[in-house]
Amino acid sequence: MTTTTDPLVSTEWLAAHIGDADVKVLDATFKLPGVLPLPKDDYLAAHLPGAVFFDVDAVSDHSNPLPHMFPSAEQFGRDVGSLGISNADTVVIYDAGGWVAAPRAWWMFLSYGHSNVRILNGGLKKWRTEGRPVESGESKPKAQTFRASYDPKRVRSMAQLIANVESRAEQVIDARPVDRFEGRAAEPRAGIRSGHIPGARNVPYAQLFDAATGEMKPLADLKQAFTGAGVKLDAPIVTSCGSGVSAGVLTLALYRLGIADTALYDGSWSEWGQEGGPAIATGPA
Repeated sequence: MTTTTDPLVSTEWLAAHIGDADVKVLDATFKLPGVLPLPKDDYLAAHLPGAVFFDVDAVSDHSNPLPHMFPSAEQFGRDVGSLGISNADTVVIYDAGGWVAAPRAWWMFLSYGHSNVRILNGGLKKWRTEGRPVESGESKPKAQTFRASYDPKRVRSMAQLIANVESRAEQVIDARPVDRFEGRAAEPRAGIRSGHIPGARNVPYAQLFDAATGEMKPLADLKQAFTGAGVKLDAPIVTSCGSGVSAGVLTLALYRLGIADTALYDGSWSEWGQEGGPAIATGPA
């Protein structure tokens, strides 16, 4: 359906295609624990016409105590099919404009074998700023069949990251704000230590988009954000964050820079930072 390899689509493009039968729109808005109103309530109040809510916490491995870990391929296919999506559809994902979970959901689709997935540049924020229509209430699509096939190369485990601390075979880039990365601020999840994975670099995800417009920054600015943090763009990269969500913003930015073979540490700091967990580092990278 789309005619570009860029993972982003414009509001103009989506406005022209939002009524197409094979274009399915997902609202993947996400917030940190304790922040109200809940993302689902925001969705019910206002969402793009026909959009269905993609709940990052629901489409996850419920047998794992860590937050929103990747589910099995069978569960992902079942959950996504229940949202009215088939393997033949073009999926367009957005969030409220803060660039948090839309990239995570995009990476999940890629990880489960669905390449025809895009993100709305600017999200709901830009869409509404332009005076485009929104709806309230819940969209209830007809369930479809979605067959998922998991690609483990796109995801990393804690065991792999522990081994990487010694080998340094892959660069680890942390998307959290500087004060959390350096261990100067408490983590939002109770019982989690402050600091970062030894050897990690820090590229706060909020640096990668324009807060005024909600759009991702130009490619030159994205490149500078990474190289300025000491990241080598021609070497292997793993992205990380607080719980594997905002790391997707880094993944998306790198993908737009032509670096499509990165991996995401799913457990991220909510796993590594637990009491009794692996060694941590504090201070600047």
